[in-house]
Amino acid sequence: MASTISDSATMRCAVVTGANKGIGLEICRQLASNGVMVVLTARDEKRGIEAVAKLHESSLSNVVFHQLDVMDAKSITTLAKFIVTRYGKLDILVNNAGVNGAIVDWEALKTLNLGDSKNNANIAELVNKVLTQTYELAEECVKTNYYGTRAVTEALLPCLLLSNSGRIVNVSAGLGKLEFVSNERVRMELNDVDVLSVERLDEIVNEFLNDVKEDMLHDRGWPTQTSAYTISKAAVNAYTRIVAKSYPRLLINCVCPGSVKTDMTRDIGLVTVEVGAKGAVMLTLLPEGGPSGLFFQQMEASSF
Repeated sequence: MASTISDSATMRCAVVTGANKGIGLEICRQLASNGVMVVLTARDEKRGIEAVAKLHESSLSNVVFHQLDVMDAKSITTLAKFIVTRYGKLDILVNNAGVNGAIVDWEALKTLNLGDSKNNANIAELVNKVLTQTYELAEECVKTNYYGTRAVTEALLPCLLLSNSGRIVNVSAGLGKLEFVSNERVRMELNDVDVLSVERLDEIVNEFLNDVKEDMLHDRGWPTQTSAYTISKAAVNAYTRIVAKSYPRLLINCVCPGSVKTDMTRDIGLVTVEVGAKGAVMLTLLPEGGPSGLFFQQMEASSF
């Protein structure tokens, strides 16, 4: 049985996007294990319901499913109405839904020995050799990772502001750090959060997509390795800082879970989902007065 508004006064409520598998599912598992009422969302209803059933089999009954496509405005609105009606507020939002923005030759990737790479730059260089990147994939990546995160956040902010302990965690990536944004002008703008607005951030993202379409990434100084993924996550990081500044009552951070063994990576990674989910869960459960507007590399605060 799902919780009701009367129950939610004593039980914190969380929404996790893209949660039918991988890190998203594990975040749901860890939150539910901490006594949080979890709304597990996924684009595919059948897979989402199956994921909830798995958690129920593990004696985690405080998880329910709700369909959500982060690129569908109607789907987002329906979820927001459900949260208000069923729980009256929202305490935790984890924006986890995302795509990698490229077609990957997984068999070739397995031969690259990523575990021997010492940093994100080396990994990006290696991975780029087995990627196929197109405008259509770049557009989908930006729309899912950045615009999807933004749309869900904006729709659920009123619910989060009804909570006494609102938390937003945006699952990001080390490749979204500013050091990988090779366009110096864009890098400086993204880092200047006292000036940067959501409107300007949108313009930067659209500028990137236009340059992808015109095959001008190299000429105009954009990253050419895992380019859409890098820019989409850099945009998520910048958006996180903007929203954290605008809503000081909430604690809003982004986190890189590390190179995690999931279906998205075909189990090519350095850490398990259990380890990868810990940083996000830690940030959802921050005490009052905790950090906000920061980037975390797993469990540790890091630079943008």
